[in-house]
Amino acid sequence: MSTLAEDDSSSGALTTAYENSQGPQRHAYIQAHAAVSEAAKLLSNTHISLVVVCDANEVMVGVVTKTDVVRQIAHCAESGCTVAASAVMTRDVIYCVPSDSLYSVLSKMKEHTLVHIPVVDQMFKPCGVVNARDALQALLGEAEYDVLLLRDYIMGIGYQ
Repeated sequence: MSTLAEDDSSSGALTTAYENSQGPQRHAYIQAHAAVSEAAKLLSNTHISLVVVCDANEVMVGVVTKTDVVRQIAHCAESGCTVAASAVMTRDVIYCVPSDSLYSVLSKMKEHTLVHIPVVDQMFKPCGVVNARDALQALLGEAEYDVLLLRDYIMGIGYQ
């Protein structure tokens, strides 16, 4: 079974889907009192589509998406937007934990039509963000590994 907690290539773990140092960084965090413009700056990064909003104890209290920022800007006066991120964030956040299996995370994402899902620890402190594309690539990699093992077994490679 694949888990988010461990990076074991034999189990196809998903750790690399949200903390891959070789791939793009997909997670960003801001404080609840930060201005929406700070969230907008983070969201302007091509690989970030979700900003996790944290309280003073670094506990997740919500998320801000590009849609939230655009919606808020449409209501701002010409002088600019000084609204706090906490005013526009989604408070009822669908999330996963590091021990969730790859399949349960993808199932949860599909059920709620999510492209990104935050990963939080047992104290609700953010660990990262899982992107659906990255998760599917991890799943594909796991399937390819299984195919190679089966091929080696059929061919008798390593069983001499």
